[in-house]
Amino acid sequence: MVAGLGVQGHKRVRFAGESVVATVDPVAPGATYTAIEQVPVADYDAAMLCLPDAAKPAVLEQLVHAGKHVLVEKPLIGPGALDLAALEREAREQGVVVYAAYNHRFEPHLAHVGELVREGVIGAPHRISMFYGNGTARDVRSSPWRDEGLGVISDLVPHLLDILEFTTGRPEGPLEVWSAVRHENAAPDHFLLGFPGARPVVTLEGSLLSWRNSFRLDVLGTEGSVHVDGLCKWGPSTLTVRDRVLPSGKPPERRWTLEQADPTWALEHEHFLALCADPQTDLHRDRWVDRVLCEIEAAT
Repeated sequence: MVAGLGVQGHKRVRFAGESVVATVDPVAPGATYTAIEQVPVADYDAAMLCLPDAAKPAVLEQLVHAGKHVLVEKPLIGPGALDLAALEREAREQGVVVYAAYNHRFEPHLAHVGELVREGVIGAPHRISMFYGNGTARDVRSSPWRDEGLGVISDLVPHLLDILEFTTGRPEGPLEVWSAVRHENAAPDHFLLGFPGARPVVTLEGSLLSWRNSFRLDVLGTEGSVHVDGLCKWGPSTLTVRDRVLPSGKPPERRWTLEQADPTWALEHEHFLALCADPQTDLHRDRWVDRVLCEIEAAT
């Protein structure tokens, strides 16, 4: 079952294919039901939730209690909206998986960054910076449920935190919010925040006001650096590895460029199916993301 037939919901339907037995949306044309309660419980064993943050907690609890596997578009919940430890316990008792979808984990170059860092190719990381921007401010402003709360922060910060965790590790130390600005929207449409006391130092920036869709990751280490410019969905995506020259000088570099269809949605769908076959719900990442979002909310 797929609940919510917006942009993400239609993607989930496309990649799930014939395994989709029902779609749910109160207003979207073509949905087979207007409410989850209308779907016969025996008809499905897993649900993909593409819902506004405010609607997620009650639906999550309902589905887990009914013994259904659940994929939820990130973040798993809005800041502080649900006891995730209790949800994790019930999911394990029911033998089901609850999985927050972070499709950028399956971006080829980003996965490679994590491998390079763990292998020590660039030495010990000193500094990490990321920028994620698109030009959807007007689209978001026209959607009442999207242009509220933390705005672009709740949309993009979870992705950036997840990328940090699987590439360079979770930063330690206090978070600082340097800027959360409402240029054109009711909710923040640009942010700049980070972990200045962490080692490595982390800087994260995101925007709905980047008229050319842009993604950039830079990791500077003691022996070199690694850089990702672009995502496959926007193409091309380039991975650059530079070797440090001592005492100083122009570093030799190796570069790989991908120009292909976005592979992340199909790969994540297969990952979710594998989790359903061997359900081990682990919400440690989601608890961390929730804590950070709560800190940002308190600071803004």
